[in-house]
Amino acid sequence: MNFDLPSLHAVRAFEAAARHGSFKEAARELFVTPGAISQQVKVLEEELGTPLFLRMTRRVALTEAGRLLLPAAQEAFESLTRALERLKARNTSGPLTVSVVPSFAVKWLVPRLGRFRAAHPGIEVRISATRRVVDFTRDEVDVAIRHGFGQYAGLRSIWLMSEDLYPVCSPKLPGWPKSLRTPADLRRHTLIHDETNRDWELWCRAVGLADIDARKGPVFSDAILAIQAALEGQGVVLTRGELVERELETGQLVRPFDITMPAEYACYFVCPEATFDQPKVRAFREWLVEETGAGEWKRREGEGETLNVKAPLYRDPDSPAKTSSATASPPRLPGRSRASRP
Repeated sequence: MNFDLPSLHAVRAFEAAARHGSFKEAARELFVTPGAISQQVKVLEEELGTPLFLRMTRRVALTEAGRLLLPAAQEAFESLTRALERLKARNTSGPLTVSVVPSFAVKWLVPRLGRFRAAHPGIEVRISATRRVVDFTRDEVDVAIRHGFGQYAGLRSIWLMSEDLYPVCSPKLPGWPKSLRTPADLRRHTLIHDETNRDWELWCRAVGLADIDARKGPVFSDAILAIQAALEGQGVVLTRGELVERELETGQLVRPFDITMPAEYACYFVCPEATFDQPKVRAFREWLVEETGAGEWKRREGEGETLNVKAPLYRDPDSPAKTSSATASPPRLPGRSRASRP
């Protein structure tokens, strides 16, 4: 919407002069000279094409046009002041609203959130679980956790963790464990998909399974649903490691083979540049960095091979593919990252 409005400074000078009935008193309130007030009012009168004041020796009085404009100007300034005060209160205190995709909220963030509340009891956290990319200029959201490449126009982003993809299934899977010893055995099982991660084709290509239709199988709208299907023994799901940490630790899910594929994207903390250093935003950001171990750049060790998606790691003797190569990623640094803590 295009508003063809006069200068805010000019309207402010008019409102103060009208309230005091004096250019001199208006100048004292606004910390300018009476001449500056007179000039601003003159500019406004010229723009409107009508006089707003009757100039007298020691005071000014409103004309009919001035009396018409004054209540509207005062109402506008009062409304703007209230809005700015609410915004300031929300930004400096009040709740911290975090936008995050549902799967990451349920499987990673919420189980750890008690530690943040214990460290910062004065900050009330509100979780907005949505797959929609929020607009910080319109939505009442303070920060977001996003999965992508970390480049968002007008926003600050902090890398939190890389993401690994690997197949998992339930011990309730028919024939387990004999039915699923190598990637080639996936031909006899249902591949479970979630529509936010359709990487089965890439994973199968990387392990040398050229003759498997990796697009087949049930598709779910969210990773949580796909993981639940795997928990029920309905097939094998390719998922992000941080979403199944607890299920793997409790034995509800298992990794049939230790082959990991790094995701193209990573996990980022995101917020507007203007609010990056607000106390509540800084507290949450620093907690996330500590919780994920992002500040230490630690990665997992001893959890199997890492796929180079440009060349197959596993050579299936029954596959018609003619090329094979056992290529791993650059060496991982020692230590277990905090991203994998329960």
